Amino acid sequence: MFDLRPYRKSGLSNYNPFREMEELERQFFAPFFYAGDLAEFKTDITDQGESFLLEADLPGFDKKDISLDLAGDTLTIHAQRHSDCEKKDCHGKVLCQERSYGQYSRSFDVSGVEADKIKAQYENGVLKLNLPKKQVPQPETRRLAID
Repeated sequence: MFDLRPYRKSGLSNYNPFREMEELERQFFAPFFYAGDLAEFKTDITDQGESFLLEADLPGFDKKDISLDLAGDTLTIHAQRHSDCEKKDCHGKVLCQERSYGQYSRSFDVSGVEADKIKAQYENGVLKLNLPKKQVPQPETRRLAID
């Protein structure tokens, strides 16, 4: 049957004595290698009976910086946050910058959804998508006569 959940790695893992060192290395070098990409944003997907409700947390984004792209059976949510320093010269003036700037992107399989009836709204940092389910035709049943 159709499954709207995004792909995730298995939660099972073997013991790794170097895990803490690898995590420290990833945190230290990530800003240099992955400066344009942010961690994936969090979503909740609930079955509402006739439709699915996808809620994505995108706090601090302007509505104009969020786009929804539908290509075949794949729905992709793109969001981009711009730094204030991009708009004006802040070189040498910023003392601390902990907030992330860059692009978010997540894709979902929507093969079981009526793509032309998807509705979206963005309010208080939460993007809500109403994804109506495709109607699966019920097999026709009929009674046969016994000779």
